[in-house]
Amino acid sequence: MTHDSLDLWDSQMRKEIREEVRKALGDLGEESSLPAGEGPVVELKDLYLSFGDHTVLKGVSLELDRGETLSVLGGSGAGKSTILRLILGLTLPDSGQVRLEGQDIANVPLRQVLALRRNMGMVFQEAALFDSLTVYDNVAFYLHEHTQLPESEIRRRVVESLDLVDLEPDQVLDLLPAELSGGMKKRVGIARAVVHRPRLLLYDEPTSGLDPITTRTINDLIMKLQAELDVSSIVVTHDIRSAFRISNRVALLFEGLLAFMGGPEDMVASEDAYVREFLR
Repeated sequence: MTHDSLDLWDSQMRKEIREEVRKALGDLGEESSLPAGEGPVVELKDLYLSFGDHTVLKGVSLELDRGETLSVLGGSGAGKSTILRLILGLTLPDSGQVRLEGQDIANVPLRQVLALRRNMGMVFQEAALFDSLTVYDNVAFYLHEHTQLPESEIRRRVVESLDLVDLEPDQVLDLLPAELSGGMKKRVGIARAVVHRPRLLLYDEPTSGLDPITTRTINDLIMKLQAELDVSSIVVTHDIRSAFRISNRVALLFEGLLAFMGGPEDMVASEDAYVREFLR
């Protein structure tokens, strides 16, 4: 198959997927999402999940309160990123419940799962920007794909989001990702995640690969978004210092179990052997 054929096939697949999503959403409307419920934004209840012979989660339960930032810590393979996949509905548990806004996503129609996702923003580990798209088109991607907003309104929202992450729109709108520093890519990725003003933000290793100064900048930005947008956030990270700085609470996973849940000060004071070993 030639490159042109591959591009055509890829374009057709994207079109078909978009049409499936729009049909599934039905009459929700371009800006619709499910209303905020009461109680925790996210509830994970007694989750078990295995891939083949490998058990990833063994009865994990945790909650994310409204307006809270919760960091999920743990060693490699502890199940941190799996938690994000479960919340996004990309993976279903073998047993247990994943409740978003009070609804168990394993037992609601796809249409409602998609509506719930409209309340989420995802910040990927390596920013995951589209290399061939400008900053403007990267940040506007969700609005172009999932709304019928006029271009003038999309541009206003993109500029507003870039301002929010402390980037000068006039200086970066037309740049490609290859022209950005690592910290700028992270901020563009965050701008893309918040352009539709979600109620829940999910971060996958937001400070990975950054120098200490840029790490502090990203941490400050996470706290700024929590305060200014009143979002609830789950941050998967291996960076203990960052987790303690940005979090109301931290969760520590160990061999598929929840080894600790509480405030950073409580974690430092814990006498649990694994917690103390992890902190060292």
